[in-house]
Formats: sequence, C-alpha cells, structure tokens
Amino acid sequence: MDLVREQAGRARRGVGRLARRPAAGTSPAVRSPIGRRASAVIRRVRREREPRTPGVRAGVLSAGAGLGAGLAAAAGASALAGYFARMVVTPVREHREDLEILAVVRGSRGDEVVLPATPETIVEGTYGLFFHGGQSHARIGEITAFSPRDGTITRRVEEIYRGDLRSAVRGWWTSVTHPDPDSAGFPSRDVVVELPDGPAPAWHVPPQRADGVLAGRGIWAIMVHGRGGRRTEGIRGLAVADRLGLDSLLISYRNDGEAPDAADGRYGLGVTEWEDVEAAVQHALDHGAEDVLLFGWSMGGAIALQTADRSRLAPAIRGLVLTGPVVDWIDVLAHQARENRIPDRVGRMGQWIISNPSGKRVTGLAAPVDLKALNWTARADELHVRTLILHSADDNVVPYGPSRDLAERSPMVSFVPFTRARHIKEWNADPERWERKVAEWTTTLFTADAPPHLASTGTLPTVVSAESTEPAGR
Repeated sequence: MDLVREQAGRARRGVGRLARRPAAGTSPAVRSPIGRRASAVIRRVRREREPRTPGVRAGVLSAGAGLGAGLAAAAGASALAGYFARMVVTPVREHREDLEILAVVRGSRGDEVVLPATPETIVEGTYGLFFHGGQSHARIGEITAFSPRDGTITRRVEEIYRGDLRSAVRGWWTSVTHPDPDSAGFPSRDVVVELPDGPAPAWHVPPQRADGVLAGRGIWAIMVHGRGGRRTEGIRGLAVADRLGLDSLLISYRNDGEAPDAADGRYGLGVTEWEDVEAAVQHALDHGAEDVLLFGWSMGGAIALQTADRSRLAPAIRGLVLTGPVVDWIDVLAHQARENRIPDRVGRMGQWIISNPSGKRVTGLAAPVDLKALNWTARADELHVRTLILHSADDNVVPYGPSRDLAERSPMVSFVPFTRARHIKEWNADPERWERKVAEWTTTLFTADAPPHLASTGTLPTVVSAESTEPAGR
C-alpha cells in the first residue's frame, strides 16, 4: 500500500489545485460527469437574461460561482475516490525503493549494512532486503549497533543471493528471506498447477523428516502469498511443515507476475483468486493428498477464507493458518484511506466504486467486488473450518482488530497475538514462537478427538496466548 500512499498524495494535491481553479465551463479540471454537470449549470446561468437590478445580477453570478466551485470540489473528491479504488485493485508490478542503504562495513563476523532506523528496521529478527530494482536480494539478520543520535541502525548481512550490496544506494525491506526453498535448506521440485486462466508455476516441497508427528498421513500445506507478493512468501512456513511431516505446495495465482493474468488484469481481493487456490487443492489431491491445510499471508488470508467458503473441495480443507490476514476488507480500506490522509467520505466512495457495478469503468474490474462477503467479522457464525490466526498488534497495513474480533465471535478461531512484528513479519520477528504455535495447533487439529457431533467440522477452543504481552523477538 506504500505506492497507494505516494500516489494518493499526488492526487490529493491535484484535488487541492482543482478546488482553487476558476469554475469556468472550459476548465480541464471538470472532466468527470459531475464536473461536466457543473459546467453545464454555469453556462446555463450565464445564458440567462441579466436581471434589471445590479444587486440581483451580482447575487446570481455569485451563486453560480459558488455552485461551480462546490461541484468542482465534488468532482475532485470523486476523482480521488476513483483513483484510490483503482489503485487497490491494480496489481503491484513495481516496488518503491523507499529505504536508503547508507553503507556496508566490515564487522567482526562479516559484512554489516547501515540503514536508517525506521519502525521496520529496528525490530529484531531476520528479514530480506531487495535492491537494484528488485534484481538483487540479501538476507539481513541481527542488530549489531544502534545510534539514536544519528538515526541509524546496523545489522549483520547473513547472505547475499544476487547483486553487489556495496554498490546499492536504495532498496526495500521485506519479509522474504530466501529466493527459493532450496536456499532455505528444503529441496523442492518445480511443478505446474493448471489454473482457470492457464498453467502456473509452483514449488512442491516433500517432507525430509519421516518421524514427524503427522508424517505419512497425506496432509499437504498449501501456501498462499499476499497482495503484491510471490510464492517466496510461503518459504517461512516450510520449517514447521517439514517438522510435522507435511508436504508443502507454494503456489502462484492470477496477476502476481508469475501466474497468468486474469482477463481484466485486476485483483478480486479474494473473490476471484480463490478459484486458483481451489486448483492447487485439486493438484494436491491428484498427487496423493488426503487432507489440506491452507496457509495465507495478508490478502492470502482473505483468499484462503473464500476458498474454504466457496470451493467444492472445501471438505478436504481441514484448517487455515493465517498470518496478518485480511478478514474484513472494509476495515482495511478505511484504515488505508486514513493512512493516506484521504477524507472518510472519499474513502467510503472508493469502497462503493469497488463494490458497485457502476464503478467498473473506473476500476477496470470485470465484475464488482462484494466487500460484505469478505467481512468475516460480520460473518463469524458462517465460518465452518478451524482457523489459527497469528497477527501483530502493530500491523500498520492490515489492522489486527478484526482478527481479534473474529476470534472472540467464532469458536472455530484460535488467536495468537504478537506485539512488534509489523505486517506479516510475525515469523521474521520470532520464528521460534510462530513455528511452535503453528505446530501445537496443527497437531491438535489432526490428533485431538472431537465429540461425535463435531467429528467432521470439530470445534477447538479459542486460544488467546498467555504470551500476548511478550514483545515479539524476545
């Protein structure tokens, strides 16, 4: 959403200039339908017979000018709402290099990188750093120095996969720590999943351990990445899947830059992408899976929820493991509007544009997105699959409130809060805790005896971790 923030700022400045322009009928600022109506009203006012009383004439002209300015401002708000809506559903093709790389120095244990101290870079853990336009990638580890006076932080460079970090000046911080499963120590096979729009690449990672508590039971973990991400996001789930004895399938889906694009080239925020995950579930079943566990990060969580709700293969989906998931797009869009300093009414207008058939010309969507169907806080009683949610309280992209609320409303949901992990970096900040919670929950899911009347959809008690006050990474 950083790109949305940057471009929304430009659009806001444009709206400000628009509101200050004269309300002339030929003004290029009034090109929207509302703006054209404003121009027509003004022209009609000017064509009217001039009144005999100069004061009345002045009043009419003043009213016309005020009306024109008001309608022009309304046109600007409409344009900003449309721009916001379009950016939400437009696939991310390029990431903004918003992090300055200050220096690379030699430390006692190898190279270290000096970065600005930001809310992201000061959190303990292991992360990725993309640079050179995303063509280069490094894994960044522990903090070795922190200078509040200079506003800098120094961290150990654990591995450089591609590129020369010393020549880099800018990059972006990421949760992706490895470029592929093999580099993380998990031998993989390249496979193809047949999606509705065509074949898409995926990685199949068989378990290396034969002694996993769930080994030999035909359980597959399907990893679903988030908005603007790729299947590399799912590498974080491989260690716990391997420990349990699960096969893993890391998939690509429409519009992510690896799988074929959808016909409209737009995100469906989960209401279209679930069909691709259904195809991945079918692939797993065709290759020996008996049960499936869906892992989802951010928008991948919204997609996993829709898959479990809509797919004909839902009976094979035994559980969901969701990290920083979007469980209510209405809440996320309202939050993003506030973050981008977009007025509430404009943000609500943007939601209407996304979800209404009349907005298709603005967004480019083939069909409107039903945001209410994506609100699982409101649909809590309709959730029929056991779900584990891990979400950080300081998530600055997808607020964790709806995740917490869903856990309170649905006995199907177990909730593990983190406190200093930002967006979908719960594993990065504290991999031991993330993996332990996932392993415990998954083991219980597949081994605990359920009462007879809950045998097929059994209900696990909601869990709010006693560690909820622990800082992540400690």
